[in-house]
Amino acid sequence: MVTTRMEAARRAQEVHRQNLQRNLEHRLQVARANGDERLIRQLEAEMRYLG
Repeated sequence: MVTTRMEAARRAQEVHRQNLQRNLEHRLQVARANGDERLIRQLEAEMRYLG
């Protein structure tokens, strides 16, 4: 039971990380399309932080 909960928590954490990554990539595409250099730099820094 504990293992199942721990595994579920790990899966949820991974899905959350993937969602953050996907959202960040989309925001970066939009910033590039709009030519917003400041936002591009900020989002690129956030991507490096997330790894």
